Amino acid sequence: MRRSLFLIVIGAGGAAILLWLGLWQMQRLEWKLGVIDDINSRIEAQAIPLPDFLDRENDAYLPVEIRGVIAPDYLRVLVSQKEIGAGYRIISAIEMSGRRVLLDRGFAPVAESDVPTHDGSVTVQGNLQWPQETDGFTPEPDLDNNIWFARDVDAMAAALNTEPTLVVAKTTSFNDAPISPLPVDTGAIPNDHLQYAITWFSLAAIWLLMSLAFILRARRAPQRLS
Repeated sequence: MRRSLFLIVIGAGGAAILLWLGLWQMQRLEWKLGVIDDINSRIEAQAIPLPDFLDRENDAYLPVEIRGVIAPDYLRVLVSQKEIGAGYRIISAIEMSGRRVLLDRGFAPVAESDVPTHDGSVTVQGNLQWPQETDGFTPEPDLDNNIWFARDVDAMAAALNTEPTLVVAKTTSFNDAPISPLPVDTGAIPNDHLQYAITWFSLAAIWLLMSLAFILRARRAPQRLS
């Protein structure tokens, strides 16, 4: 009897913990979906002129419209696109009246090595972003070949002599082919909470079944007196 009671306590306790973890992941899922919806709303809002003062947290994804002259110097960030393969994000400096910021013009395949230049003032609508793409394993930029391995806004701003502000182009007033814009979206935001919840609930079910099997075996086993 004691053994069966012990197994019941272990089985119920373990299942309760696993179920709680599953429910917690469902709460996290609801929170993450709310965050994504909020970001999508900000991305699709009406574009405004670039504010004079920016906050990286509060102004992330802010839609802006800028007008200026694209400087001839640029950086290439190595990336890959599905069904296309390797290529580069082209990061240029754009000079406005009294300001110079970074412009993520979009993706150019490796085979298309010529980056077009544009004379005169252009208009770009896009979103502000300060991507977190670097970590301790990110290689240093290959400056000799102008190849970067992540969008490091501060480092790129220093390289192109701009303020640490990045506008990711969505639409432009000019034809930038072979560069195609890669607008900001929420596709890269991780949201695996549903899969985690299913895993915890599945483990809870397995735990209960195994506990039941052990309890039945314990009750059927002959009692041995020492």
